[in-house]
Amino acid sequence: MTDLTKATCEACNADAPKVSETELAELLRQIPDWNIEVRDGVMQLERTYAFRTFKHALAFTNAVGEIAETENHHPALLTEWGKVTVTWWSHSIKGLHRNDFIMAARTDELAKGADGRK
Repeated sequence: MTDLTKATCEACNADAPKVSETELAELLRQIPDWNIEVRDGVMQLERTYAFRTFKHALAFTNAVGEIAETENHHPALLTEWGKVTVTWWSHSIKGLHRNDFIMAARTDELAKGADGRK
């Protein structure tokens, strides 16, 4: 378990700072299976999880939705047969905030306990 899984998200307004290059490198070390994707100039965290069936993938999607609702911080979720792609970024700042790394770490914790993982 990383320190990120124990952290809580903070309110993130449009003037909140994005993570610095130094913070980015340190935070990525704590969630090594995540990739940085840049879409329309917006840096995002993304990871795809594999599952044995659509039913398992859907259950994981719903579990991610529950933790997102709890923190009021919502990812993009693409659920397909056998996989779920999760993408975290902070819409209000059009980039990455520490909250995104916290939620990525929590998503990894959910996946560890998910039934039906490949």
